[in-house]
Amino acid sequence: MVAVKGIIQANGIDIRISSSNEADYISLTDIAKKRDEENPRFIIQNWMRNRSTVSFLGLWEELNNPNFNRVEFEAFKNESGDNGFVLTPQKWIENTNAIGIVSKSGRYGGTYAHSDIAFEFASWISPEFKLYIIKDYQRLKSDESHHLAIDWNVKREIAKTNYRIHTDAIKESLLPPNLSGQQISYTYASEADIINTALFGMTAKQWRSLNPKVSGNIRDNATIEQLIVLANLENLNAEYIRDGLSQSERLFRLNQVALYQLNTLLTNPPKSIETLKKLQK
Repeated sequence: MVAVKGIIQANGIDIRISSSNEADYISLTDIAKKRDEENPRFIIQNWMRNRSTVSFLGLWEELNNPNFNRVEFEAFKNESGDNGFVLTPQKWIENTNAIGIVSKSGRYGGTYAHSDIAFEFASWISPEFKLYIIKDYQRLKSDESHHLAIDWNVKREIAKTNYRIHTDAIKESLLPPNLSGQQISYTYASEADIINTALFGMTAKQWRSLNPKVSGNIRDNATIEQLIVLANLENLNAEYIRDGLSQSERLFRLNQVALYQLNTLLTNPPKSIETLKKLQK
């Protein structure tokens, strides 16, 4: 599990959300405070000792967890509902290899559960309270989608930063007069692929051949770090073109720069890149 990525508010109660394997996990501990603010763990245990709860948790694991221990699950299921039956999140996780519920210690400690399970728990607490949780959870997901849209636009703008400088250099130094439209297009595409090869190790056509089902092109699917380096390479290539360097020499130099800059951005990223990445999460 990673650190808390967001907080939703349900009828005046703050409920933390974390994430694991690209899925949202909602704090059962915070939800349980609706019933008992001082001892939320006892509320969770009371819910887990019900036969219907154990059956639901087992079914969820069977659908989502290939390593789920069905033998231990059946044992819990047979014992559930008895007056002496006690089941804690830790016991459930350790005995069944469950992944739908997790326990965390430290600053953001408590019991978290996949959103599917958290909504079921919230319904047990109060159907009305569950609706409040779902409402603000939907608001959070909408905000995330908006951030992703902003991030996509930022990435596109980074990619276009030095495009005009690059194409102007090609026009001034590599395009003799009286070329056909097809010849001009080929020259621009060839220079674009010099950048692609230096940065990605392949041309746009080669990438498309390897990724036939992926939407967009090679640059649309680049990381933020790659797009920053791409913009720098376009600027450098424009200068190399004006200096009269051959295409092979330019490719070698650009590749060396790409390797150095990518390594720098990945090993010691500036805060601006970290901010952009947080918008993707």
